[in-house]
Amino acid sequence: QVQLVESGGGLVQAGGSLRVSCAASGRTFSVYTMGWFRQAPGKEREFVAAVRWSGGSTTYADSVKGRFTISRDNAKNTVYLQMNSLKPEDTAVYYCAARTDSRLLVRPDQYAYWGQGTQVTVSS
Repeated sequence: QVQLVESGGGLVQAGGSLRVSCAASGRTFSVYTMGWFRQAPGKEREFVAAVRWSGGSTTYADSVKGRFTISRDNAKNTVYLQMNSLKPEDTAVYYCAARTDSRLLVRPDQYAYWGQGTQVTVSS
């Protein structure tokens, strides 16, 4: 099993920045891709960004491209999501997820492991 724990959420004004982190533990050798998803009240969970554990290739949702950056620290088994130029519509619970192959996929059902989520609220 792989355990994922997010941290770093909070309240920020529109235009501000925030960084959320996800620490992986357990059978981390089986993890090849890490992703961030988000879910706003009354909406479906949506893809934000993903990164390959080896090599660092990334992919982003169009809604965050140019504003968010996903990165990983292999030594710490940690993935980060740096969020800049935040908008009120970015308000959601942000979830970290992991999958056991290297494809950068974007559907929630394609990820086997999930964290508990961290709230990000952007005020206008």
